[in-house]
Order: sequence, then structure tokens, then C-alpha cells
Amino acid sequence: MSVTHNGLAFERLGHASVRIETDDGTVIYIDPWSDVLDTEPGDGDIVFVTHDDFDHYDTDAIEAVAGPGVTVAAYEAIDTSDLVLDVIDLPHKGEVTVDGVTVQTVPAYNDPEGEHVDDDGNLFHAEGEVIGLILTIEDTIVFFPSDTDFLPHHESISVDVFIPPIGGHFTMDRHEAAEFVRSVDPKVVLPVHYDTFEPIETDVDAFATELEEDGIQVEVF
Repeated sequence: MSVTHNGLAFERLGHASVRIETDDGTVIYIDPWSDVLDTEPGDGDIVFVTHDDFDHYDTDAIEAVAGPGVTVAAYEAIDTSDLVLDVIDLPHKGEVTVDGVTVQTVPAYNDPEGEHVDDDGNLFHAEGEVIGLILTIEDTIVFFPSDTDFLPHHESISVDVFIPPIGGHFTMDRHEAAEFVRSVDPKVVLPVHYDTFEPIETDVDAFATELEEDGIQVEVF
């Protein structure tokens, strides 16, 4: 299912893998993962990668979606030496331009005081391991926070399209994500990172209903 907003077509390929296509046919992928790709589309003009978890940094998937002349832009902390394509480094926090798309990167991590820890008590995503992406695509601001909790530095962000994780366990759950949405105040919300594995199963319809009662548009795409 594709959702269109302000001339941009958004498709959730599965899990947290997202495809965006502009009016002029530019195709952008975020964190493509082989397990959710049915084909090798080979149409990507830009591929963004937010961190090196297996379900976000997947060289086979990147090569499968890459089109001729593709630009791959990945968080600088990822070891991309096994990727045959050239890579633009994205900073932990900063702003760069990638093929006409302005990219603001923001830190993404689990709250050190929170409960998103493994069996050894270590955070699933410590500070410095993940980035979120605020993309200005034509006249639309798109926020893909990646694997994170709702953090204090997020409270100053305002965007048009918000693509939050809602599955819990490794990231914020749907309740925390709803708080995040209200803070960001987007025009449309496209939830990701849920119902892929048992630990991140959630009630996406309840998430949508809760926010729609507040007048916020949610599309389960």
C-alpha cells in the first residue's frame, strides 16, 4: 500500500524499510532489508542507512534496490567496507545535502533509565549507535527517527510526515510513540517497526485510533 502526501508516495516495504518516490520519479529508500524485499527493484536513486543492526544495514538489500548512479548515505559509525558501492558518511548530529535532499541527522538511542535492555542489562541501542533522519524532500519535511525512545532533544522537532517505530521492546512502544507524535505535530503519521517478530507485536489500529481522536492523521501503510 502506498500513501501519498504533498506529491510524495510512501511505501512501507515491511518492518522499518521505507520507499519514497517524488513527483519527478526520484526514488529514496531508508534501511532496506532483504527479508521484506520480494524483488530486486534496482530503482533507488538514494539509499539511507541509520545504523548497523542486521534489519537496517543489509548490503544485499542495498544492492538489490540500488539503481544506476545510486548514492548511498550511511551513518558514519557503520563499517561499510563490505559494500561494493561508494558511501557518503552521515554525521551523528549535523546537516548535509545528498543529491538535493537536505539531511539533518539527530541522535537516536534508548533511554538509559528505561527498560529497553537485553538479558545482560545493556541498552539495545546506546547513544552513538543510531541516527534519526530529518529529510527535506522538495517542500516536505520527513522524519524517520529510527530505533529510539522519545528523548528530550526530540521535543523541538516539527515535521510534515513522521515515520516512528511503535513496536516496543527494542524501541518506544505505541503509547510512547503517540506522545512523540503529539510533540512533533505532523500532518501525517506512518508507523513502522512493529509485528515483524513476537517481541514487537502491537495493536497498530489502537495506535491509529488514539491519535485520530486527537485529529492526527495516521496511515497504516
